[in-house]
Amino acid sequence: MNLFNKSIKQILLFFLILFVTASCGVVRQGKQMAALAKCEFRIESVTNLNLAGISVQDIKSISDLTIMDAQQLIRSLSSNTFPLNLTLTIEARNPNSSMAGMNKMEWILFIDDIQMTSGSVDQPVSIPGNNGTAIIPVQMDLDLKQILQGKSVDAIINFGLNLAGKGNTPTRFTIKLKPTIMIGKNAVVYPGYITVKTEFVSQ
Repeated sequence: MNLFNKSIKQILLFFLILFVTASCGVVRQGKQMAALAKCEFRIESVTNLNLAGISVQDIKSISDLTIMDAQQLIRSLSSNTFPLNLTLTIEARNPNSSMAGMNKMEWILFIDDIQMTSGSVDQPVSIPGNNGTAIIPVQMDLDLKQILQGKSVDAIINFGLNLAGKGNTPTRFTIKLKPTIMIGKNAVVYPGYITVKTEFVSQ
C-alpha cells in the first residue's frame, strides 16, 4: 500500500512540475511578445547584391562593369527572367529590461515605394533586454523583368545597379514586418505591420 501511495505521489509530483513548467513557459512567451511591441527596428545594410549572377555590390553604372559582365547583363535581359538577389540586414534593438522574441516573421519589401516581393523568416529570433540588439539577415530573390514590365533595358539595369547606396546604406528600401510568437501551442500574430526604414523606429 505504501509503495502504491508513493507511486501516486511521484506521478502527481511529475504532473505538477510539468504544469508549472508549462505555465512559466507561457508567461515567459507572453512577456517576450509584450517586449517585442516596444522594440525598435532599422534596415542596417544591403549586401551580396547580385544582378543576373554578377556581383554589383559596388557598381553604380553599366560603364563601371567589365565588357564581359556588361554583355552578360544585356544578354540576360533577352531571357524570361532578370534575377536580382540580395541580403537585407535588419537590426532590432530592445529598450525593455526583459528579453523580446519571435518565432517567425513575415515581410514585404518595397523599393522606391514599389512593392517588390514578400516572404518569411521561419526561425526564432531573440533580442536581449537593456538596449541589446539582434541582427536579422533576410535573403531576397526577385525578378526585375517581371516587376519593371514596360521599362527600357537601360532603366532595368540601372535600377539594379543603384540599390546599395552610399556605404551600402539602402535608403531606397522599406520593409514591413509581421512577427509571430508561440504562446503555448497558439500562434499569436503581431497586429498590423511594423514599417522599417534606415533609422531606428519604435512602434
